[in-house]
Amino acid sequence: MKKLLIISALLGFLFKTDAQYNKSVTLTKDQLKDKIKGGWAGQTIGVTFGGPMEFKYNGTIINEYQPVPWYDGYLKKCMEQNPGLYDDLYMDLTFVEVFEREGLDAPVTSHAKAYANAGYALWHANQVGRYNILHGIMPPQSGHWENNPHADCIDYQIECDFAGLMSPGMPNTAAQISDKIGHIMNYGDGYYGGVFLGACYTLAFVSKDINYIIEESLKTIPRQSNYYKCIADVIKWHKMYPNDWKKTWYEIQNKWSEDIGCPDGVFAPFNIDATINSAYVVLGLLYGKGDFTKTMEITTRCGQDADCNPSSAGGILGTMLGYSSIPAYWKMGLKEAENIDFKYTTTSLNKVYEIGFKHALQNIERNGGKISNNSVKIALQTPEAVKFEKSFDGTYPVDKQYVYKSLNDEYAFDFEGTGYVVKGETAKWASESPYVLKMEVYVDGKVQEIAELPTAFTTRRHELCWNYKLPKGKHNVKLKLLNPDKEHDCRITDILIYSDKPDSEANQTVFRFGQPVKKMAKP
Repeated sequence: MKKLLIISALLGFLFKTDAQYNKSVTLTKDQLKDKIKGGWAGQTIGVTFGGPMEFKYNGTIINEYQPVPWYDGYLKKCMEQNPGLYDDLYMDLTFVEVFEREGLDAPVTSHAKAYANAGYALWHANQVGRYNILHGIMPPQSGHWENNPHADCIDYQIECDFAGLMSPGMPNTAAQISDKIGHIMNYGDGYYGGVFLGACYTLAFVSKDINYIIEESLKTIPRQSNYYKCIADVIKWHKMYPNDWKKTWYEIQNKWSEDIGCPDGVFAPFNIDATINSAYVVLGLLYGKGDFTKTMEITTRCGQDADCNPSSAGGILGTMLGYSSIPAYWKMGLKEAENIDFKYTTTSLNKVYEIGFKHALQNIERNGGKISNNSVKIALQTPEAVKFEKSFDGTYPVDKQYVYKSLNDEYAFDFEGTGYVVKGETAKWASESPYVLKMEVYVDGKVQEIAELPTAFTTRRHELCWNYKLPKGKHNVKLKLLNPDKEHDCRITDILIYSDKPDSEANQTVFRFGQPVKKMAKP
């Protein structure tokens, strides 16, 4: 037995990658560029493949008998006919274009203003971050959970790829970029999704061991965070069930599927939280074992954000394999699409291949690496955990009140707890109306804010109003529309109630239609 352990240890040492025991890695320029191309192409392939499945299967696996289309010409067709699918790419490219215009030291305000004023539609943390910036709340406060009910959503996770692709072998450098840009729209676990996946990209340049890439990248995340605990669980379950990804999926669903932040995911099967969707990315990479087809299939079939997740997995795996080693099946029609500018940008895949290569060389050199005529020496970094932060600390959803009424004058409701979110709509899809509704928000008889509610879709307020920091007790909220207009509807859909403990741990009195209803604590 002792001999076997010694032999095993020796074999383990012999098969370590360069990144595991060296302080530097040298690649040819062609190898580096091939990996950068693989990262951008892999993202594009993944989001295209998963596009038809996006949020069609929430809280359930997409079974094998459900076909997912893929054929020659599909990439070009989607890019031309469904450009909104590529938010994973054009969001990345917004930040890439700022770096290209202003250099790698471009201030976060430049990135924030570029994305806030871009022409594309946004949702969740991105849209709240945009609204905040346009109303004078700049990063990092624009992404903080008290100002952004979607702080833990997936948004920066799907946009972090650029940070990793411009930081080969340098997870801490990628994390520094993410600290600035990720906090434009996210905080806590939502921010960690971008830090972790960005780190995966950086290590995919210097290792071909998926397990190593994931385990090392996780070191960038604070151990006390739920995000760390969830991804550590996926790694553990993969070791327990190495040949059955569905068992691990069910373990994830059982332990990590409850969302307490996103107003659209609370009390609903819909889950756009970064943590569980990152878990699906990791599940796909681990069980895919470096096989592009298996990775795409498994990551997509986990459901929920089933286009963004294979985009992340495809980008990381594409970086590890390199463009030239992505199977021809998955590159069918890619050449036809590579010169098409992503909508809302002036950048195509072919262009970002070149820009990304240039930014990576600059970043390598400024972080201790060396560039020669034909080779690139990368000074490897040991991953370090970023600072700990927690969204919705001591804040738990305890009730949902269904309203579905237009606010023409005033609406009031009562609740017992520590906070609330009023969901609603003021903008129709694609509306460009300049009209801005104004609403006074009273809490316990005092004006909390005068909320501006744009009726243009791109500048709308994602939720009508919210407050998580009220003293625990009974409260009254009154909404008063100051400038109603018959052409523009302000519709309240539902109201979420929050308290300082989960409903199972405390008696709660909630109000439905103005009448108190006592909810008894579970035994």
